[in-house]
Amino acid sequence: MRVVAIIAAGGRGERLGAGLPKQLLEVGGRTILERSIDAFASCDLVDETIVVLPPSLAAASPPGVDVTRQAVRVVAGGARRQDSVAAGFDAVPPGVDVVLVHDAARPFVSREVIERTIAAAAEHGAAIAAVPSRDTVKQAQFDEGRPVVSATLPREEIYLAQTPQGFRWAVLADAVALGRRGVDATDEAMLAELAGHPVCLVEGDVRNMKVTTPGDLPIAEALAARAGASAAPGWRVGTGYDLHRFVEGRPLVLGGVRVPHDRGLAGHSDADAVSHAVTDAILGAAGLGDIGRLFPDTDPAWKDADSLGLLADAVRRVHAAGFEIVNVDIVVIAEQPKIGPHADAIRASLAGVLGVPSSAVSVKGKTNEGVDTIGRGGALAVHAVALLARR
Repeated sequence: MRVVAIIAAGGRGERLGAGLPKQLLEVGGRTILERSIDAFASCDLVDETIVVLPPSLAAASPPGVDVTRQAVRVVAGGARRQDSVAAGFDAVPPGVDVVLVHDAARPFVSREVIERTIAAAAEHGAAIAAVPSRDTVKQAQFDEGRPVVSATLPREEIYLAQTPQGFRWAVLADAVALGRRGVDATDEAMLAELAGHPVCLVEGDVRNMKVTTPGDLPIAEALAARAGASAAPGWRVGTGYDLHRFVEGRPLVLGGVRVPHDRGLAGHSDADAVSHAVTDAILGAAGLGDIGRLFPDTDPAWKDADSLGLLADAVRRVHAAGFEIVNVDIVVIAEQPKIGPHADAIRASLAGVLGVPSSAVSVKGKTNEGVDTIGRGGALAVHAVALLARR
């Protein structure tokens, strides 16, 4: 299933009165926009994130928008929110199954809320994150300009809508088309309703607040501080392991370096066991899954793929999740070839992709002392350990 997230950041945030678009305000040392983008860019269920900005900002790559990062694109929005979402929808590539729409002004959306919305949208066609009302809800009518209670609504039937809102592609296409025909709506879920599609509610999160007025900023700062204090420790360690059989007729690639040998390694990609082990190590340290989940060997797209490219994608995901790579330590286990003569080239190759100096990459060669398939020269194995630090 392919999923794209549209982050609606096309407004000017005038109600906040900050003198600049609210999505560029910082809370807890990071812009509101950056926090929202990272929530989706670091979710391994989301394949691409489309950020919709006011035209003047879209051309300037504002702080918090790393347009060089894979799977993050910027498009120019329109006059209204639904116009901006429509512009983002136009940029969704073919073959996408589920499209999420999220307000950039909700910077504390959790991975769990995102994943629940994706699952419900895929199953039911349309779904929104929402929280039940905790307060008694009064409906008002106005008498000479004064609000007067006209009815008390059943609290158990009242939910407060949040984002993300998720839709199968065809459902959102219907909603966008209705908006383009002149129907005004407060969100895409309303347009989907008006287009005749049922919208499912999934559990939101009270912390998934929308920053709208000046009074929201102290709350946002408190949430950012709490999130920083309760986050996982600043140092994270991950391990990776890979093993491939030797076969005739393939080059031997280790850490992106072609190592002279009479045989190469069997595999769906280029079978670069060093890059695979390092990829799993950094993904594991960041809690982002593993190489098999992100780049399955059942997908023809990764046939004979350059594993350094897969590692580069993993590095971008790690950075998006808020981590920097400190160092990696690698052990290559094989009877032949000897790794020592090639260790420096492998270190330099990996360092360039990891964004660290070569001194932060260690490559060691070991044998298996004639034991089992590796010891008999039939296979090669790699262990890797990675240390990450919070940015």
